[in-house]
Amino acid sequence: MKDSSRGGTGQLRKEYEMSEDKRHIKQYGNINENVNRAVNRNLNSNKIHNKKADGTKITNTKNSKTKISNIKNIDTTCPYAKKCGGCDYQGIEYKEQLKNKQAYMKKLLKPFCFVEPIVGMKNPLYYRHKVHAAFDCTRRGQIVAGAYRKNTHDVVDIESCMIEEQESDEIIRDIKDMLRSFRIKTYDEDTGYGLLRHVLVRKGYATGQIMVVLVLASPILPSKNNFVKALRKKHPNITTVVLNVNDKKTSMVLGDRNITLYGKGFIEDKLCGCTFRISPNSFYQVNPVQTELLYEKAIHEAHLTGKERVIDAYCGTGTIGIIAAKNAGEVIGVELNRDAIRDAVTNAKRNDIRNIRFYNDDAGKFMVEMAQKGEKADVVIMDPPRTGSDEAFLSSVVKLSPERVVYVSCGPETLARDLKYLTKHGYTVKRATPYDCFPFTSHIETVCCLTFQGR
Repeated sequence: MKDSSRGGTGQLRKEYEMSEDKRHIKQYGNINENVNRAVNRNLNSNKIHNKKADGTKITNTKNSKTKISNIKNIDTTCPYAKKCGGCDYQGIEYKEQLKNKQAYMKKLLKPFCFVEPIVGMKNPLYYRHKVHAAFDCTRRGQIVAGAYRKNTHDVVDIESCMIEEQESDEIIRDIKDMLRSFRIKTYDEDTGYGLLRHVLVRKGYATGQIMVVLVLASPILPSKNNFVKALRKKHPNITTVVLNVNDKKTSMVLGDRNITLYGKGFIEDKLCGCTFRISPNSFYQVNPVQTELLYEKAIHEAHLTGKERVIDAYCGTGTIGIIAAKNAGEVIGVELNRDAIRDAVTNAKRNDIRNIRFYNDDAGKFMVEMAQKGEKADVVIMDPPRTGSDEAFLSSVVKLSPERVVYVSCGPETLARDLKYLTKHGYTVKRATPYDCFPFTSHIETVCCLTFQGR
């Protein structure tokens, strides 16, 4: 489940996701037309942040599937629907969103396998525990903070978002209000003048720990101690404050340098019984409720008995591999991002997991070398970014020929593309289980297990 590519959010990434959404619309139907009609009907309804979504009790099956029929309708409209463009399903009842996504997945994966009922959320609101706001200033001098207007770098001033964790939104609002009194200028992308570019807030779902990341164009924050003190007075739950330096003309949100202003410089959260460190640049799932179900399904599909040798490809900070290690004989995590590997090693030690090793390497190259040495793996768990895997990586999987491949996908179309390759090279897949990790958007997570039948 990737909210962004491992390592940051770049312009190329955004462009890819936009094109992906267009292909989705072409295959399924023009969602935006439906959305606009729904928005016009409901424009005068209550604002989202003033309504509670109380869903009926969800009955979970053995595999944690949520039946669409058991979810209470949530028919609300965001006041920023026409400006922001971040949500594809604005004004659409949640039950209808799930039906649309289920139909899309069935159509897309029909050539390969059976698609199980999509696992929806009991409460699909305020689920994002990673909240990012871009900052800017209007010609009249008004400070704005929020999301970029679709296909632009114009900032839409957003007070409260229906899919973002509410305390995080409050922190961003208060930071915006504090800027004038501290004489902090927002960064101007055109002129390169100004200081504050972005604010990133991450909150641990299980721990309640909060990290605030101030993304500045310079490592110097005037009156930094007083600023942090004033912010913590308003929000004493803040655990750490980090200054991230991004002094380059780039569409990337975060720079490479972090300066801790308060606290430890990271927070921790719990997932599937394990504790994970979350640093400013760490990849960590944004929807903790659905992530736990997603990962439990992935481990279940791996059919681990305590003896297997497992490769966690694209391991990032080691989340899936560390969770799987409890039920495996040996786990090997492979990740190209050096910072992520350092976090993974720390996370393994933090959880006292001793049957896992991490390698800073290209996962495809690593598996080819294993195959050349005559080494084997019983299971490969792959959780690639939304762009999916390239043919070089998939061919390395085929060369290694593990008995099972558990594919955790955050891009339905790239999943279909990769399944086409793997099923042509000795693998079969019986079923796929979609998860709605990003309600009100078109994105879908999926878990499926492929079994090697021989060439």
